Amino acid sequence: MNNAGVINRRENSRGLRIAHLYPELLNLYGDSGNILVLRKRLEWRHFACNVREVFVGEKADLSKTDIVFIGGGSDRDQKIVCEKLLEQQGELASFVEDGGVLLAVCGGYQLLGHSYSMGDEEVRGLSLVDFYTDRGSPRLIGNIGVQSRIAREPIVGFENHGGRTYLGAGVDSLGSVLFGWGNDGKSGQEGCLYKNVIGTYVHGPLLPKNPGVADYLLLRAMERRYGVTELEPLDDEVELAANRAIFARGQ
Repeated sequence: MNNAGVINRRENSRGLRIAHLYPELLNLYGDSGNILVLRKRLEWRHFACNVREVFVGEKADLSKTDIVFIGGGSDRDQKIVCEKLLEQQGELASFVEDGGVLLAVCGGYQLLGHSYSMGDEEVRGLSLVDFYTDRGSPRLIGNIGVQSRIAREPIVGFENHGGRTYLGAGVDSLGSVLFGWGNDGKSGQEGCLYKNVIGTYVHGPLLPKNPGVADYLLLRAMERRYGVTELEPLDDEVELAANRAIFARGQ
């Protein structure tokens, strides 16, 4: 590859720094698998990957972070995490507005908005993205497929959430629901896409079956840090076979 904007295997001095926030509480759906995918897809391209797990009582140094990951957890654990994250709300907002890459799944997704109403209690959110979430019944459970502009293949996985998320007028969804429930079970939309932030209810975990989403995140981070405009392709036949299997199961 001759394009100067393409990272290739000869440029192995570059890498990314990933902050995995509160993995001891937010790892309900095997979310650490998402971190493994990001790490391996960098290593397979011969680039460095520094992952820091940030535990309750610690703060992430976002000035030295390229990608932030927030996983899913129970309502109880979400409340604990949100209290901690609100202490860094200003730094997180600056990170997002400066183009920092952030992936939040399920419970972590809900925390990005203004609030999460749990019936008799309302949890204040981080207000990083314009949306809010209410608790509804029944839970929205099952396989899900989403058509999104960020990936060639449909995004597939599993959803299991009681929350109904309602996006603000100026916020794009991650994509359109092909099968499954999505944000609220009615709108036909799933997740949110704001600047370099992805919020989604798709887990299982998300990235092993959706390499296009993983590379979207990595490319956005590489572009922000190094000005890179393209990543060297990988052989994703195994990952795409898993994607096709889940898609077929949901049809």
